[in-house]
Amino acid sequence: MTRRRTLWPILAGGVVLCLFAIVALVIGNSRVARAGTEARVTVPVGATLADAADSLVSARVIRSARVFLMIAQVTGGATGAVLPGRYLMRRGASTAALLAQLHSGRHRFRRLVIPEGWGIAQIARLLRDSLGADTTEFLAATRDSARRARMQTPAADVEGYLFPATYDFTAEVTAAMAVDTMLTTFERRWKGAWDSLITAQGRTRHQVVTLASIVEKEAGRSADRPMIAAVYLNRLRAGMRLQADPTVLYALNLVAKRVLYADLRVVSPYNTYRVPGLPPGPIASPGTASITAVMEPATSDAMFFVAFPDGHSEFTRTFAQHRAAVRASRAARDSATAARPGADTIR
Repeated sequence: MTRRRTLWPILAGGVVLCLFAIVALVIGNSRVARAGTEARVTVPVGATLADAADSLVSARVIRSARVFLMIAQVTGGATGAVLPGRYLMRRGASTAALLAQLHSGRHRFRRLVIPEGWGIAQIARLLRDSLGADTTEFLAATRDSARRARMQTPAADVEGYLFPATYDFTAEVTAAMAVDTMLTTFERRWKGAWDSLITAQGRTRHQVVTLASIVEKEAGRSADRPMIAAVYLNRLRAGMRLQADPTVLYALNLVAKRVLYADLRVVSPYNTYRVPGLPPGPIASPGTASITAVMEPATSDAMFFVAFPDGHSEFTRTFAQHRAAVRASRAARDSATAARPGADTIR
């Protein structure tokens, strides 16, 4: 009897020590660098829980795969299938939370690329087709007055401010959340030094983004952007109309086609063949290169340019030179492809 009484405290102490050891392992496994930040973890098709644990270690979500698996066995979290996919996971999250995520598939993301020069309508379709996002909700979010005020745009929506980039969106993201993410990316990519520069130049950010969107749509080659920006800035200073084909397509609600003379008759504030100055707002989302081109244009007195089939543009100072360049462009296009009906427009 005395021996039993002596053993009980020892056994109880051993159990307590084991519990402390398990708790220490659990806590220690969650103590990782940059705890609380998001990590992207890929779990391939056919992966086991051990494979997933290795991925968690590689992404620095946990410290030890062995400890993670041991805790999973003790808590019953080792049962059930691990769902493959790309996950957004929080570094330092509890083992229970990570296991629940792996078994449920919550916070799996899809990587979407928003190309430079895309407009709101194209982005809305991509989100609908890729994430099932509600198009009506998305368009309503782009027209929201608070968001327009945030981006300092007098236009009817935030066209031009949905920054073109690569995004990782989870299935849980709403259309409005996606809009806010893209607006935040624009704000982060906008350089603070530009604000001082446009103030000194007597311009506004909205004017810069509007012109940058036209440059984005016009540029067949990245190297031509500063020259295209210079041409349009020269025309604005001279009081000439921009006569930018992409603005006509925007007015017609078209993404891409050859602009015909008949198209130039469209009545719209975005038709820069009819309306002087800049249109009311951007016609697409410009990337950093196009915004930079408007902020730092080439030094040139060119007033015209025409695109060639290989993507480059020819820049000229006089209308006679421009007409010659148009004829050369037409000849190059006709030799490369069969002639199509219509005539070239004149910038």
